[in-house]
Amino acid sequence: MLIDRIELRHIKMDLVSPFVTSMGTEYDEEHIIVRVDTGGVTGWGESVAEGTPYYSYETVPTAWHILKDFLIPSILGKEISGIDEAISLYARVRGHMMAKAGLEAALWDAFAKAKKISLSKMLGGTRKKVDVGVSIGIQSSEKALIKKVETHLGEGYKRIKIKIAPGNDIQFVAALRKEFPGLLLQVDANSAYTLDDISLFKKMDDYKLILIEQPLGYEDIFDHSKLQRELKTPICLDESIHSLDDTRAAIELDSCRIINIKPGRVGGFTESKLIHDYCASMNIPVWHGGMLESGIGRAGNVALASLPNFTLPGDISASKRYYKEDIVEPEFVVNPDGTMDVPTKPGIGVEVNMKMLDKVTVKSQIFSGLKYI
Repeated sequence: MLIDRIELRHIKMDLVSPFVTSMGTEYDEEHIIVRVDTGGVTGWGESVAEGTPYYSYETVPTAWHILKDFLIPSILGKEISGIDEAISLYARVRGHMMAKAGLEAALWDAFAKAKKISLSKMLGGTRKKVDVGVSIGIQSSEKALIKKVETHLGEGYKRIKIKIAPGNDIQFVAALRKEFPGLLLQVDANSAYTLDDISLFKKMDDYKLILIEQPLGYEDIFDHSKLQRELKTPICLDESIHSLDDTRAAIELDSCRIINIKPGRVGGFTESKLIHDYCASMNIPVWHGGMLESGIGRAGNVALASLPNFTLPGDISASKRYYKEDIVEPEFVVNPDGTMDVPTKPGIGVEVNMKMLDKVTVKSQIFSGLKYI
């Protein structure tokens, strides 16, 4: 397929309500939408680099730079037979996983549409529905958190994840377990703690958590192995896992017993599949994380989560969980049984609402042939 045209859009979407984590408070979400036109079809992808470098060193400006000056020139105007060939053309670019993932996602969508199959099928998905959970930011009180959880359980979510930070942790876990004894509950620290907090996490062992996500440093694997030895509750790594190699190291060191897969964090669906397959071979369950994606990125997440070893509910909430109006049609919804339907139409399986996309676009740039418009 000849890569005729590529377009980048910097979007900014207001959140329904502020989202508080150990890294700070978010009021809106900034990402990059990637459009690839090839062979008469259009592929869409989303780079989840944010406006700040608090989750990752990548930001919207850095991802834009890498896409514009390195990744796009490597494939624009070229005849490409498949995803692996495209990846090989920009393989010498080190890091910048979120920039790569946005472009790769658009290529996966385009190739799936050209073959007239769903992205789920092209990735090797086996499910028509995926189990979904919801992530809740740090709340002002236990009462406020309980009310929030009640609302989301009423919406059908199967699993609740709460963000924690020093001073905002064990009291919230205890309150939820008392109020909801059978609740599927997990916590996410976003790297806010150290090994000095082992006693705190030992206390959490008493509350039957599914997992404790990324308690220690965002690049760390080794210290997590020390913490996991002290706990009954499985540790799940997120920020520390950037590749299959990181995954292998974490599993061999017993640094975690569950892996969170985010395509943006690991460079795209191709590396995500490698991690998924390796974890399956090692009997390590995986689940799909979220980066507050728009419907474009969310469609890709749902497709990937339909692979067989995604055995725990993912952070793939309904569109209206974060945004009053999404940029795709139909928007994603949660079924009463706590699942989300996997789109079956070609590619990502949803249509981009161009009017809404224009509304949330901060800036855009078109790359056609050897010209940058």
